[in-house]
Amino acid sequence: MKHLLPELPYAPDALAPGMSRETIEFHYGKHLQTYIDNLNRLIEGTPFADCSLDEIVRRADGAVFNNAAQTWNHTFFFLTLTPHQAPMPEKLAARLSEAFGSVENFLSEFTKAATGLFGSGWAWLTEDMDGRLSIVQTQNAGNPMTSGLTPLMTVDVWEHAYYIDYRNRRADYVAACLRLIDWEKVSGRLK
Repeated sequence: MKHLLPELPYAPDALAPGMSRETIEFHYGKHLQTYIDNLNRLIEGTPFADCSLDEIVRRADGAVFNNAAQTWNHTFFFLTLTPHQAPMPEKLAARLSEAFGSVENFLSEFTKAATGLFGSGWAWLTEDMDGRLSIVQTQNAGNPMTSGLTPLMTVDVWEHAYYIDYRNRRADYVAACLRLIDWEKVSGRLK
């Protein structure tokens, strides 16, 4: 199975000023495409050649895992963004309040996780098999599916995600990302 760059549901400049066209062109168009190209090359002629991306992330290791997980993580990230953020659905707001005390506390804790991650990686909102929500940090290409968690949303905190628009101001980038999250999609991923 050949993995392909997914089409974005918005124009390359639609997320500006939170995320510029240049960032989309480099981060989505070049970084993500490179992970996809590497993955396709690495799985050719292997048992992973006909596997879904989810399967590869759950079963692979080494370079195959790194490129598959980065493909999965980036695709998930970009498809969770929207230029037209609607109010958070009540179902999601209630679940976040139950888990974190309030939506505001969730946003604060998520921001701390994203800004406080040392080095490169991802901050995630996840749900476990019992429906419990948690905030998880993963280093490098880490993905919560490998720990049996269901990803609900993520923010990429590799420097390439924000350096064009924000230089070294990760906190400003995380704040901008949270204003671009499609909360309807996040809510739709809840069990």
